[in-house]
Amino acid sequence: MAALFTKFCSQALTIFLLLLPALFSQSYAGVVVVYWGQNGGEGSLTDTCNTGKYQIVNIGFLSKFGNGQRPEINLAGHCNPASNGCQGVGAGIKNCQSKGIKVLLSIGGGVGNYGLSSDADANSVADYLWNNFLGGQSNSRPLGNAVLDGIDFDIEKGGPFYAALARRLSDYSKRGKKVYLSAAPQCPFPDQYLNGALSTGLFDYVWVQFYNNPQCEFTTSNPNAFKNSWNKWTSSIKAGQFFVGLPASRQAAGSGFVNPNDLKNQVLPFVKGSPKYGGVMLYDKFNDDRSGYSSQIRGSV
Repeated sequence: MAALFTKFCSQALTIFLLLLPALFSQSYAGVVVVYWGQNGGEGSLTDTCNTGKYQIVNIGFLSKFGNGQRPEINLAGHCNPASNGCQGVGAGIKNCQSKGIKVLLSIGGGVGNYGLSSDADANSVADYLWNNFLGGQSNSRPLGNAVLDGIDFDIEKGGPFYAALARRLSDYSKRGKKVYLSAAPQCPFPDQYLNGALSTGLFDYVWVQFYNNPQCEFTTSNPNAFKNSWNKWTSSIKAGQFFVGLPASRQAAGSGFVNPNDLKNQVLPFVKGSPKYGGVMLYDKFNDDRSGYSSQIRGSV
């Protein structure tokens, strides 16, 4: 019996020693998110999801909404929504979802005519989104009868009423299929336009744009600027997961490109220490095609 007990203790000690490194250096696996829709040269949505590189795709952008305007989607060279030419994208959405890939509609963007004038205006836009892109009913669904997984807030202008929009969209989750909410704030904290919405605590995903903002981007000469910003975001905002938002090539943004090796060796080991780490967001599919960025980092994300 004593020999058996000694053998058991020895085996238990061996297992504990094997697990010990993981207990002190826990790392969280992430996914790659990409924006699609602003360049006809990036291939179709079906092509995008068939690559197997991405787990979430943001369709950009619904660039006109609010202030009583009829909302309009702009998919650049892909299709013309004015002639119902984008309804075929619905087949791509369904294809992505059949592979377990979430597809969200991104509202806002860097250019466009959008903004919210009141809580009532925000509620009206939320109702439009529900009926035309999510689980509601409309005779004029721009992307056909596909039901998107949620709404991405890429808000770069326009008023303090996005919290009301987030609340209304979140309320629709109670009607059945969950409406995922994501946001793409600029890395300086707090975000000028999205702080109110993010403070609701309703967002599932936050992909912070660590580009076009030199004061909080990652550089090998000053990595602490990025690290301090990441820590501020993940400790100050209640959200499901946080992502490192990056340009997919040097041409995709004015600044903020991170060499893939630097990302793998310096950025990811740091951010993966957070239980809120979700992965990497890339802007955008067209630039990722040109650079092969996601293929270079996928094994490390």
